[in-house]
Amino acid sequence: MASSPCGNSNFDSGLEIKTRSVEQTLIPLVSQITTLINHKDKPKKSERTLAAIHRVGQAVSVAVGRFVAVGEAIASENQELKDEMGQACFEARRAGDAIAQLTDVGSPVPSQSDERVTVFSERTGMVKAARLLLSSVTKVLVLADRIVIKQIITSRNKVLVTLDHLERVSTFQEFVQIFSQFGNEMVEFAHLTGDRQNDLKDEKKKARMAAARAVLEKCTMMLLTASKTCLRHPDCESARINKDAVFHRMRCALEQVIEIVTEARSCGENKILPASIYNGIKDFKSNVECLRENLYSLTPQSISSQLEALVERTEDFTDSAYTSHEQRQAILGLCQLARQDTQQLVHAWVEAQSVHAKEATEDMELTILKTCQSINDLKRELHKVAVGRAADLLKVHGEQLPLRALKAAGAEGNLEAVAEYSHTLTEQKEQLVETCRLLCHVSGTEPLEITCIHAEETFHVIGPQIISAAQTLALHPSSKIAKENLEVFCEAWESQLCDMALLLREINDVFEGRRGDKKPYLSLPRPGKHSANLKTAKAVKLDAEEQTSMAKLGLELRLLSSDVDTEVEKWEEQENEIVRQSQSLASMAYNMYLFTRGEGLLKTTLDLFHQAEVLSEEGLQLCSSLITFSSQLVDEEKSVVMTEIEKLVALCQQLQMGAKTPVQGKTATFQKVDSSIQTSKNILTVVLSLLPVCNKLNRKYKSERTSLSSPQGWREKQDASTPVKEEGALDTKSSNGFDATSLEQHMVGLNLLESK
Repeated sequence: MASSPCGNSNFDSGLEIKTRSVEQTLIPLVSQITTLINHKDKPKKSERTLAAIHRVGQAVSVAVGRFVAVGEAIASENQELKDEMGQACFEARRAGDAIAQLTDVGSPVPSQSDERVTVFSERTGMVKAARLLLSSVTKVLVLADRIVIKQIITSRNKVLVTLDHLERVSTFQEFVQIFSQFGNEMVEFAHLTGDRQNDLKDEKKKARMAAARAVLEKCTMMLLTASKTCLRHPDCESARINKDAVFHRMRCALEQVIEIVTEARSCGENKILPASIYNGIKDFKSNVECLRENLYSLTPQSISSQLEALVERTEDFTDSAYTSHEQRQAILGLCQLARQDTQQLVHAWVEAQSVHAKEATEDMELTILKTCQSINDLKRELHKVAVGRAADLLKVHGEQLPLRALKAAGAEGNLEAVAEYSHTLTEQKEQLVETCRLLCHVSGTEPLEITCIHAEETFHVIGPQIISAAQTLALHPSSKIAKENLEVFCEAWESQLCDMALLLREINDVFEGRRGDKKPYLSLPRPGKHSANLKTAKAVKLDAEEQTSMAKLGLELRLLSSDVDTEVEKWEEQENEIVRQSQSLASMAYNMYLFTRGEGLLKTTLDLFHQAEVLSEEGLQLCSSLITFSSQLVDEEKSVVMTEIEKLVALCQQLQMGAKTPVQGKTATFQKVDSSIQTSKNILTVVLSLLPVCNKLNRKYKSERTSLSSPQGWREKQDASTPVKEEGALDTKSSNGFDATSLEQHMVGLNLLESK
């Protein structure tokens, strides 16, 4: 943005927008000011146009005034930003007043004696005022964002202090008291960082934040049981090792969160993303294809060197002891083919340069196509190997045989058996770590690469922790707390395997051209519409222990929502009511999954119950669409579908009644949360069984009656006409409009301003 001619020339320097909330707040402002500046410059203005311009200008001025008042209140509470915020607010108010004055137009035909400066007579003045307003409002928002960062740092510091106290306690009574405080502080930190994660624009930072928060979420329960075990058996070395590892990992995760929000550079940040084969192939193909336009931008030697570096990275696959002979030979063969095709390309390229060709010759075009094809074949083979191995490992480890054996051996006090099964678990850990490394090579996006690295680190760390916990139990086989501690670490291992299954699915989505990202369901219930029965209910947040116990159920819900999306994509008619309503159910279920992680749009249990009520209503609407669909079926087909519809109706009614039933007390609230998520999971299970059946029947009847239109209600109705606006009229109610209401809504959308 250019500096404002009517303000400080350095006023907007260095303002980089890093969060979606700031960006979304500025969008309507930019849109409507652009409308004012770019109005049609006709000699005659209708009264309607003049009135619209006047309304917009006044709305901008009033809304900016209210916004500035909030900024000034923030400044008064934060002395370190008082001067900067005060100056930004002053400039914003001045610009808002200038815009109001410039848009204070009179009659359609101003008299010659009217010497007022308006948007029509002084376009430059409007441009200057607009620049100043955008610059100053942006600075107020960016300064306000610093407050959010300060809140996260302050929360982290509180957690660290309490963490130090926890590490030094020597009695159970003291531990219970301090851990209660620690839990409350962790819940606050989880919600602050969850909001920040959702707000970040940079997908890499968002993925790193998610990884760090996942560590904190899982380590909280580990810290509880590891500390209790150490207090119960203070002279046990394996218990101390187990506990120290948890505290160290939590501190590392806390530090990573602060590095992300403050953009600090750690020593290991440059190592977080090792060179992946996927990115190497992408860059290589891009350089090869660019030769069509410019034969002289690169040298033949650089292309050959780039390919050799790429082939060298495939050694992670070919050198692995777990890669089969056939897979190794296939990869080596494709690497050799890529070399040959690249050599032919280089030969044709040199010939083209020797005759001073300006673009690729026919021979060169053919070698470009062959080189790209061979490198694509290599990428496909590597993806097949990595994903195939991961899927096989998940099947094998799904039985959890070493974990069961370790638990049994520990409970029997059999140290020799514990050592034997620890060796087996270590081998499995090494397989999983290496597989995560291979998945990182073929993940396809930087956020997924970060998730692969997180999974690799998690298996690497939790494996030895399970072994130390098992050793402690073997030394104290009658200890209930040692048994509970081992159980917690085993559950963390199982949870990471579930996360790996999700990761594998998202990597496949990217490879097949589907986005791995899930759109959140934004139509949250409005206060008063769905919550009349909950007016006296108290919104609460789950603590760390409750969120941990919800994690497994939430993951199951996430997998089901993904399965529903996959089935929906198979439908040819994406506008079908059944498709649309199933997508809505999957999106709402995904929101509920995010709630179990302390993330997303649902912040409190009251939000969750509102969402459950809306989900039940959408489910009943789906039942209605399915009944309409079933009316076209013959008896046998109709019977199958109606049986599932009856199950779906009963579950939706059960969820609706449960969401509307008021509860008192934390235990009852937690049970209601558990019931709501479990019932939602059951609803998605029935929907998942119905979708393929209905899709098959839909295709069957469509092929039999191609000349007939779909039954009424199968497709979403569309308006046949659109209203025509008067030419030159300014629409102040458009979706991109910037009236007083829209500005206020966007301003209060910021988490910080909401809290004020």
